Amino acid sequence: MADAKKAETETETPPAPKNKGKLMVFIAIGVLVLVLVGGGAAYFLMKKKPAVESMDGEDPLTEVKAKKKDKKGDHTPPAFYKFDKPFTVKLQTEQQEAYLQTEVQLRVLDTAAQEILKQYEPELKHRIMLILLAKKASDLGTAPGVQRLSNEIRETVNNTLEPPVVKKGKDKAEAKEPGDVAAPDAPVQAVLFTSFIIQ
Repeated sequence: MADAKKAETETETPPAPKNKGKLMVFIAIGVLVLVLVGGGAAYFLMKKKPAVESMDGEDPLTEVKAKKKDKKGDHTPPAFYKFDKPFTVKLQTEQQEAYLQTEVQLRVLDTAAQEILKQYEPELKHRIMLILLAKKASDLGTAPGVQRLSNEIRETVNNTLEPPVVKKGKDKAEAKEPGDVAAPDAPVQAVLFTSFIIQ
């Protein structure tokens, strides 16, 4: 009988699983505590700090936003004006006949300039055509040549929309080549060629 009692006590569950259960509970509690501490730390780090008033009594966040806006400027998307048909002209003869076909678009200051361009379109087409007719194929065979043409058209269009003031005492204004950049308040900021074919 003593052997039977020993066998029964040996077959009973050993106390080790109770220790494993306690160990699992401690691990779960430890993980839960870590998650809560990590979540709390993340919450406080990501939480916006209250705005501290500056010396002037203004909100520093407002000051930063104003500075950023000053740096960026008032950036509005560009507006463009496209002539309805491409320009096709016979270029000045050098050795053989050459023709130019180009589509012209104007980058304008604002949408108000687009409306003015619509009103002046027949005159602008005429003036642009005259500029193109005066060119030789060799003038337009390089990127700098095309850029000079772009600048010349831009100045002609701007002078048509807003004629320059001629000072008394000067019969002719000194002719100088227009720069690559238009005046900041000029109605047309750039002339863009969306196609440019010389044949």
